[in-house]
This record gives sequence, C-alpha cells and structure tokens, in this order.
Amino acid sequence: MRVIAGDHKGRPLKSVPTHKTRPTTDKVKESVFQMIGPYFDGGAALDLFAGSGGLGIEALSRGVESCVFVDQQPKAIETIYENINMLKLNEKVEVYRTDALRALKAAGKRELKFNYIFLDPPYKKFSYEDLLAKVLDYELLADGGTIVCEHDASEEIPEKVQHLTLIKTEKYGSNIGVSIFK
Repeated sequence: MRVIAGDHKGRPLKSVPTHKTRPTTDKVKESVFQMIGPYFDGGAALDLFAGSGGLGIEALSRGVESCVFVDQQPKAIETIYENINMLKLNEKVEVYRTDALRALKAAGKRELKFNYIFLDPPYKKFSYEDLLAKVLDYELLADGGTIVCEHDASEEIPEKVQHLTLIKTEKYGSNIGVSIFK
C-alpha cells in the first residue's frame, strides 16, 4: 500500500494488522482519484471507516487542506497515527476513535463541511442509503461536494438519496464496487 500521487507520491503506508479492516487497493484508489480529481485546490475531507487512512492521506497528498479520520478499531487508529506521523501531516488532520454514526452527529454539531467524503464501511454491514441520509441530515457536504462509497460489487446502491445523485459506479473484479455521489 502506498500513496499514488501528489506531494507524497510513492511513499509506503502501513496497513492495519488485523482482519477487521480491508485496505483499498492501489488500483482502486488510483481509479477513484482519477474520477473525482485527480488533484485538488484545497477543501476538506472526511475519511469515515478510515482503516489505515489511505483514502484521506491520498486526498491530502493531492491538495486537500485538511482531513478528519474516523474508525472505531484501536489498531486502525494506531495505524492512522503512524501513517500521518511518518508523512508529517499532523497539522492537517483530526483523528477520532468512535462509531461512524456518532462521528457524523458530532461533525454536524460542530457545523463542519466537507468537500470530499469517503465511505468505506465493512461490506454489507451498513446501509448506504442511511449513511448518505445522515450526511445530508447533518448538512456535512459542502456545496458541490463529492461522496465516494466503496462497497461490495453485488450491493444495490441507491441512484438518489434526497438531493444526492449517483453519478458513476465502477466495478473492480467480482467483489469491489465504487459509487460516486454529487
């Protein structure tokens, strides 16, 4: 696992040493950022179900100004800290060990707005429709913002959730799907 492009291109990232997380492959990560970027002129990101933090770190490397990382697994939080310390990104990040829905509610109370939201929960454990609705209920998506959902390729992803519209879905192999909402 590595940073694909930007300021930290080629730098290796540690992965979470447990079976409870599933890192986004470099191929999928590269494809995602080609679809939504590939480079950014500032903005804020939320990496929910962050695992090792690979998606948020990639966004930072490509020009996002700040990122909030959330995961409830202690080993994941430890790995995120190792990766952001290694890349000296400490000033640009916040890291929280908590439940995803609680994190969304807390971000809403703080009136945070994100230009990019990465949702990569354990496959088939969360309803994307419910997660997207919570993001909208708490008004977390900035105007013109993008939400990237990584999911099991067999999962049915809604085409519309309130005013969010599915703009693209790609499948990678037999088990990985990526859907992008605006």
